[in-house]
Amino acid sequence: MSYLNTLIFGIYPYIALAVLVIGTWARYDQGQFTWRAQSSQMLRKKNMVIASVLFHVGVLVIFFGHLVGLLTPHWAYEWIITPGQKQVMAIVVGGIAGVMAIIGGGMLAWRRLTDPRVKASSSFADNMIIVILIIQLALGLLTILPTLGHLDGSTMLKFSAWAQGIFTLQGGVADYIADVHWIYKTHIFLGLTIFVLFPFTRLVHMLSVPVEYFGRKYQVVRKRA
Repeated sequence: MSYLNTLIFGIYPYIALAVLVIGTWARYDQGQFTWRAQSSQMLRKKNMVIASVLFHVGVLVIFFGHLVGLLTPHWAYEWIITPGQKQVMAIVVGGIAGVMAIIGGGMLAWRRLTDPRVKASSSFADNMIIVILIIQLALGLLTILPTLGHLDGSTMLKFSAWAQGIFTLQGGVADYIADVHWIYKTHIFLGLTIFVLFPFTRLVHMLSVPVEYFGRKYQVVRKRA
């Protein structure tokens, strides 16, 4: 069991990160035409805007919350907020964002899997990744249950130590989370798997922020006479 824990949480993270970086670079270099969101809004607009906004806003809040929460050293914020307070804030903010994202994602998945026109234009990867993201969001919400049993922030510190240990190439980082609840471990494993799938799906479009849009000249659009 110790070997399996080391394999999944000590070795697999580096495999996932390697595939994420190398695979994303290779796709951008070799297949830029496929590097797009492939929006299906013009195929069916009903409820598209509200579903997309709920999903994307929720996911962005969760993503940056995880990024800052896990990779910020404890000493950088301990003079402002305690680990327990940070954990409560993560439950509240993450819970709201998670509900938003799972509602929006559910609407998008239902639309993609049931609407004939959208379904016909969707690939296996499109359907697979939206379902996986919804499962991951559900797991994230489920982690609130064991978290409510220990609001001192001790478990959150374990996850931070694990994540920071991965990025600083520390040895034995899997031991930090060896005894945490299985829901946490499943959530982490699926998150790493999403990193592996990232270069091969439409998720790559999140790296293409249209910054030049804000500085471009106005476009004049005239109706046909």
